[in-house]
Amino acid sequence: MLLQHRSGIPDFIDHPDYPWGEPPMSTRKTLELVLDTPAEFLPDKRYKYSNTNYLLKGEILDRTLGYSHHQYIKKEILQPLELYNTYSLLSEVNLDDVMSGYFIGYDLDIKQNDYIIPGGSMVATAQDVGIFLRALMDGTLFDNEEQAIYSSIYQYEHTGELPGYQSIARYHADMDAVVIQFNNTSGGNSWSKSESVYRRIIRILEKEN
Repeated sequence: MLLQHRSGIPDFIDHPDYPWGEPPMSTRKTLELVLDTPAEFLPDKRYKYSNTNYLLKGEILDRTLGYSHHQYIKKEILQPLELYNTYSLLSEVNLDDVMSGYFIGYDLDIKQNDYIIPGGSMVATAQDVGIFLRALMDGTLFDNEEQAIYSSIYQYEHTGELPGYQSIARYHADMDAVVIQFNNTSGGNSWSKSESVYRRIIRILEKEN
């Protein structure tokens, strides 16, 4: 239910005390925003995206592995795929190499905000994200059994948003193409504009194809 966003657990970013545009809170402080709040629906009754699902999955992984899930991801995914421009945390990167990020209504560059919680902490180039998405769907990353499990849960695409940043990563089977778009603005109506630009890019690629 956590994987499929069918848990019913509220999204911590919807809480009025979530610090948009400010340095992020620790995992524990973030989790406290939704602790003891009622579920939005019974598990598996409907779909609703919740960032809290990722936070809890990170906690489950750490406790099950007995060490940080960041280390596991690096060993099992990043190194085999040679994703040398993908990092677990902002602190691992030279900040001068990171694209600036802006949140509408907030004047300062917020690229220094280190999102250490699962679901938002990783930093990567568009090229690395493209390589990763391709590996997810062509069998490079998983064996047959793992591939079947993954395909039953996810489509080969993802959209993401943090204060200052938005991303769209999708596989387009008709063109056999992975298309990645990174934006360095969020808030307001920036998401609808981002989707509009992405659709325009796809139309151009389809004509060229």
